[in-house]
Amino acid sequence: MSKIVNFSNILIAFVLFQSSSYAQSGEPLYTKPIGAQAYTFRSSFPKGIEATLDSIQAFGITELEGGPQKGMTTAELRKQLDKRNIKMPSIGAGYESLVSNPQETIDNAKILGANFVMVAWIPHEKGNFNLETAKKAVSDFNKAGKILKENGITLCYHNHGYEFVPYEDGTLFDYIVKNTNPEYVSFEMDVLWTVFPGQDPVKLLDKYGSRWKLMHLKDLRKGVKGDLSGGTPVENDVALGTGQIDIPGVLKAAKKAGIKHYFIEDESPSFMKQVPQTIAYIKSLKE
Repeated sequence: MSKIVNFSNILIAFVLFQSSSYAQSGEPLYTKPIGAQAYTFRSSFPKGIEATLDSIQAFGITELEGGPQKGMTTAELRKQLDKRNIKMPSIGAGYESLVSNPQETIDNAKILGANFVMVAWIPHEKGNFNLETAKKAVSDFNKAGKILKENGITLCYHNHGYEFVPYEDGTLFDYIVKNTNPEYVSFEMDVLWTVFPGQDPVKLLDKYGSRWKLMHLKDLRKGVKGDLSGGTPVENDVALGTGQIDIPGVLKAAKKAGIKHYFIEDESPSFMKQVPQTIAYIKSLKE
């Protein structure tokens, strides 16, 4: 895994050199810490947690959204993160485990120093996300979110595309936002999973403003047509600025909405090449 660190440094140097093609004048558009979703490195962690964290550090990433890792205690993971000056402001939790045992999630969040817990999937029959499912999610999120808030933690639901089924004058996603208690439930926008089902992330950021707290930065390959499935081949994740999404527009709207933390998520097999390319791109953007 030490080779990964060296490879990372070479890629970073190369992409930073190439980033002159992105050069613009003005103040930097992106001013937050560079964050990443741990799922990006899912193929690396099983080969060595510490070496993977070394690679993440080499990319210049200082915030990680993740959670406990198999093969290491949560307390030890916190020590390894601290050793590399990487913070974990947000952790993920499965819907069912959060509903049935919120205390376990709370304990993990406190050990890792996380102020946010995100849920990225609502269980449902494939291709049939309906009002009944949305109503149950609203009830479960309000209950779990209240418990988390009492422990100083904010629950965020991460959209995944299937929630944008038309409903009344909007979508079932709108239903979830409007019927969850703002005191207990906030949201994390996954940019790819907003565009893929045909939604406009800028309009949604403007519409719900401070209900959005977190963001997954992802780009969708040009020419790909989406749907409401909540799934697409991982090869359709491309480096920011090379796909079909207006990343500068999204970042401007996200800044206006007050997004607290941004996490690069690259599910493609080319993440070792694309992550540094993405970092160089967002650092190059100007107001």
